Amino acid sequence: MSSTTIFPGPPPSPRATTKHHFPSPDRLAFLIDQSRTIHRLRQIHAVLYRHNLHHHPILNFKLQRSYSSLDRLDFSLTLFNLTPEPNVFFYTSMIHAHTLHNLHHQALLLFIQMLNHDVDPNTFTFSSILKSCPIEPGKVIHSLVIKLGFDSDLYIKTGLVDVYARGGDVMSARKLFDGMPEKSLVSLTAMITCYARCGKLEDARLLFDGLEKRDVVCWNVMIDGYAQHGFPSKALVLFRQMLATENVKPNEVTVLAVLSACGQTGALESGRWVHSFIENNGIQVNVHVGAALVNMYSKCGSLEDARSVFDRMKIKDVVAWNSMIVGYAMHGFSQDALQLFGEMYRIGHQPTDITFIGILSACAHAGLVKEGWKFFNSMKRKYGIEPKVEHYGCMVNLLGRAGHIKEAYELVKHMNIVPDPVLWGTLLGACRLNGCTALAEEIAELLVSQNLANSGTYILLSNIYASVGNWDGVARVRTLMKESGVQKEPGCSSIEVNNRVHEFLAGDLRHWKSKEIYMMLEEINGWLKAHDYAPLTDVVLHDLGEPEKQLSLEVHSEKLAIAFGLISTQPGTTLKIVKNLRVCSDCHAVFKLISKVTSRKIIMRDRNRFHHFENGLCSCGDYW
Repeated sequence: MSSTTIFPGPPPSPRATTKHHFPSPDRLAFLIDQSRTIHRLRQIHAVLYRHNLHHHPILNFKLQRSYSSLDRLDFSLTLFNLTPEPNVFFYTSMIHAHTLHNLHHQALLLFIQMLNHDVDPNTFTFSSILKSCPIEPGKVIHSLVIKLGFDSDLYIKTGLVDVYARGGDVMSARKLFDGMPEKSLVSLTAMITCYARCGKLEDARLLFDGLEKRDVVCWNVMIDGYAQHGFPSKALVLFRQMLATENVKPNEVTVLAVLSACGQTGALESGRWVHSFIENNGIQVNVHVGAALVNMYSKCGSLEDARSVFDRMKIKDVVAWNSMIVGYAMHGFSQDALQLFGEMYRIGHQPTDITFIGILSACAHAGLVKEGWKFFNSMKRKYGIEPKVEHYGCMVNLLGRAGHIKEAYELVKHMNIVPDPVLWGTLLGACRLNGCTALAEEIAELLVSQNLANSGTYILLSNIYASVGNWDGVARVRTLMKESGVQKEPGCSSIEVNNRVHEFLAGDLRHWKSKEIYMMLEEINGWLKAHDYAPLTDVVLHDLGEPEKQLSLEVHSEKLAIAFGLISTQPGTTLKIVKNLRVCSDCHAVFKLISKVTSRKIIMRDRNRFHHFENGLCSCGDYW
């Protein structure tokens, strides 16, 4: 391991000392421990050199540790490399320091060096190195733990549980966990983390609920587990329980998970409350929290709040810029996204793969084919970024929506990475949009023959057949779906009213205000008839008569949500709807008309993008 020069020039002059008044080693050790600046520490270091104490084992060890704690790991490592025959304490200190600085590979190299020099690790060495281990080296270290007789140590066992948890080996983690004669809060949290990371949330919750005492770490693990695995409402409920718990104060990790949950549900008022909580409880709005706030506000439909947070951030990293660019893109404000990209690049930030997902999405929402190709081709040539399957998906979406379906198909066939089912689904969606039934059949057959077909494949093909009235084709696909155990994802829409999220399925009668909701739907139908609106029944992909089709359209989940919003809020209040699927063209047209009749702004987030309805118009320009 190469060493670097600690002092680029002559060492700073220490305070003059005399032989009779020179501090003792104990006094010097105390002074090292009390040093709070690099300048002060280097002064003491110079004294040690002058008096030939730089190899004193205790003073040298304390110097190394202090340099590392003051973020000069390079100085610490140089001292270590100059230390003759470092013992286990020196090695452990350096391994621990590298782990704290997230230099996990270097920590592992130091551990190997230690073993090669016949220095046996101790309990603290194993506890430190296990924090840096991927699962394969972790298995080797596990064997060494057993060989050296440390396998009964609670801290080491906890570290091993964490290694297997990070590697996704739930069975090995659970076996170690069950073998612990006593289980600390740390080991219990490690096992909860293992389950949460792997999506086994019921097992995680069972352990979590059984804890007699919970610290902020285990609360964070459980909240984040729900947020990361598609249960944002449960994450928010658990956060409220955490707030009601004495002696547990949420921290940065907590609010990052909660902001993610708010963004997923589109719960703007809850998100604003969390923002207020952050400001009132001394949680620093650093680059991580700032980017999370921008992302939350964007997903909750308030670009104004997102941009306000972005503009107030004193330090912006590329993640913050990406969050704002992606926010503009998902709302269809393509020119704003492109302008922000240019500004980011001009001030010296290098774009990442996420940046280009945002930029290509912005091009797709505006039909900017020429610009999209320009950005896509510049990724590798100008920025050294290899396009991923997500970037190809953005291009396929852009080309397909612009009617360049053959060009999109050629791009997929000749891409240098294997297309995934999501990408094929994007191409199938483009076929449906452009009425390319033959190409859709060809793609579907290919996916089925290669076992790449998923529920989306069958549903898209069924919808393509239905759109052209091929009911025999629809019947064949639905038979295949039934035989394969594939079920269509039901349409679900939600709206937040008075800090509570209300969810609706198509034709839902479960809500306690169902009677009033359906009365409001009747009133909406009256508005539509007064404006000579003809329902777009061609979007009903079932073999039904015209009256049945119209009835089916009237009870779409987003219409139930908007009706509830109209009866539950004051006139003029902006209504925000979140739908899990793409909004149908009939609901889109109806929402435009409702915005005109009620003089309300309606913001809808569907699976693809945001729609801002105002005064009878939509921000998408009917291009979605």
